[in-house]
This record gives sequence, C-alpha cells and structure tokens, in this order.
Amino acid sequence: MRLAPAPSRRTSLSTFGRSLCALAAWVWLAGCAAPGAPTPPMPIVPKVVADLAARQQGESVVLTFTLPRQDMDGEKLVEMPALEIFRGERPAGATGKMVTSLVYTVPSAVVDTYLREGQINFRDPLKPGSAAGQEMVYMVRTRASKKRASDDSNVVSVRVVPVPPAPVGIRATVTEPAIELTWTAPSQGPLAGAIAGYRVYRAELAAAALPPNLADLSQVQLRAPLQLMGPAQAAPFRDTQFTFGTTYVYVVRSVADSEGQPVESSDSQLVAVAPKDIFPPAAPQRLITIIIPATESAPAHVELSWDISAEPDLSGYWVYRSEQPDTPGLRINAQILLSPTFRDMTAVQGKRYTYRVSAVDRNGNESPLSSPVPAEFPRQGP
Repeated sequence: MRLAPAPSRRTSLSTFGRSLCALAAWVWLAGCAAPGAPTPPMPIVPKVVADLAARQQGESVVLTFTLPRQDMDGEKLVEMPALEIFRGERPAGATGKMVTSLVYTVPSAVVDTYLREGQINFRDPLKPGSAAGQEMVYMVRTRASKKRASDDSNVVSVRVVPVPPAPVGIRATVTEPAIELTWTAPSQGPLAGAIAGYRVYRAELAAAALPPNLADLSQVQLRAPLQLMGPAQAAPFRDTQFTFGTTYVYVVRSVADSEGQPVESSDSQLVAVAPKDIFPPAAPQRLITIIIPATESAPAHVELSWDISAEPDLSGYWVYRSEQPDTPGLRINAQILLSPTFRDMTAVQGKRYTYRVSAVDRNGNESPLSSPVPAEFPRQGP
C-alpha cells in the first residue's frame, strides 16, 4: 500500500500564512466596520399636571393649576413649558361621553403673564347665551418639545349657574392710613336679592401713569394677576396694605349662593388710583426749654427737647424762634434734626424768645408747629 506523501515544509508555511492573513483581515474589518445609526435624543416631557381646578366667575370659567418645572425624570426644565388647554361642552340634561378638543395654546414666552406664586390662572369666557346647567369639562397638557406633550392632566368639570350682577359706582378715596373703596349694591338682575357679600381684588399697574381707558381689564398691563384683598359684607372697604407712589387698579365682585354653591359676579367697573403722600406728620408734643448757665467750657444757651414723633416715615425736625409770642419766627437749625433735641447757642442774653418745633416726613411734608413755649434768657453778670 502506497502512503500519501508528507506535506512539504513550504506547503505548511503557505497554509499558515494564508490563515494569518485571513485572521488579520477579519480583525481589520471588525475594527473598521461602519457604526450603527445614531439614536435620536429623547424629547423632554414635563411632569403631568395633577391639580387642575375650575370655577365659574361671572361669565367666565377660571382654571388654576401648578405649572410643572421638572420633566418626567425629575430634571429641571430649562424654560417654561407651553400650555395646551382642552375643553368639552355638554348641554344641560345631555348624557354620554364627553370629548374634549384643543381650544387654547399658550406659548412658553407668555406663560409668565398667567403666573402667580407658581399657579397658572387662566380665564375662559363663556360663550354668549350659555345656558344654566350646561357642563364644561377641561383638561390641560404642557409641552417642552414639539415632538411630545405631557400626559393628560386630571379632568375637571363646571356646571354653568346663574351669577349675581356686579356692584356699581365704584369709587376710591385716599387717606393717610388707607385707600377706601365704596360702591352701590346692584338692585336689578338675577340673584340681586341674594347677594351675601363682596370680594375686593387689587393689582399693581405696570406703568406709573394711569391708563386712558379702564373699561376692560384685559387691556390694562398689570405686574401680576388680581389678588384678593379681602371680603366685605358691604361698602366701604379699607385697604391699609398699600404703598404711596404705586399705582393700583381695583375691582369688586358680588358673591351669592347659586344652586347651593357660592359664585362671583363679573368684575365691577375698574377704578385706578395712584396714592401720593400729601399728609404731614402730627405736630411734636411736650416741647420744653431749659436755660443753661455759662460754664468754663461753654457759654450760656437754651436747650430744647420734645417727644419723639411716632410717624414711621419721619425724616426729622425743624426749630423756629421768635421774639414775638404771636408769630412763628424763623427757622434756626441749618440742617434737619434727626433727634428731638436742640441746643440754641445763638440766643442773646436779656431777650425773651418763643420756640416752636415742626416734624417733617420723607416726602417733605411738614407738620403744623408745636405749641409755643417761651424762654427768657436773663442777662448775666452785674
């Protein structure tokens, strides 16, 4: 039997070389293979709104909810999300599933105009002729990306009810301690006889000057939405939480019980007021004078003191001196006094003076003069 010849050394080396080349080519191809298609970034999705609430106010439905500031992963949103508000309507007595549709889109650039302390306040006017008993259903979404909005919020509904008429004849009067609002109770309209009280609202105007047209609140630029200042059983209402130099706008709403629930009227006529501090402090009290004899270190002089004025905006005091008891005389301190004391070093011996003091506030309003106090500066020596 003939055996096959053993492979030559050249053949073995050639086969081994071909194997190495194949392995190297495989490694090269694996390293140089084209990467897979890039994964697109996930869209930013805000957290879902879970506290949507709705109430009827006059001829509108007011929606409130907390604006989300984080996405679904808990990361802070770089910008305010846009708002998408959905609404559905069902006539009184109708049944069946309610379908909502998108009715408002609020761009992120203007969302802050509806914000107050983190809460969105959005007003949806009722359609003219909306009948009592009609049901309004709302849902909202927020959006930080064009690709995807947030999940649906909780769904809320409001049943349209009759509302009381708004008060009329709103007037504002500025006094030093308060802005006083007065109005007249409405005498005609649905629920006019069922008004249980009123609510007073206030906002700051963005501009210091009063606007020429105050007929429509939507046409007035406010620094923030209206804020409830307090309830009132009847006029007047005194707003003591104000600042001179700030321009305010007020509205008053009637409140009545309508079908078992409290409901507000539409806004009253607007009234704007820019209170200015034209009110002087009270005259200083209990002025006294003391004649101080001369010493080795100081000449004789008259020292004055009086009670500290209680005004919170007090700036200081002026001192007046006269040689005639029935005239105020002249101001004798060059700089306003910060404390209720004064030393008159210009008094002349042998003369009789009458002193008075006034108080001044930070707006330059000067009080009436205090009661006059005489001081006789005797002549010293032989």
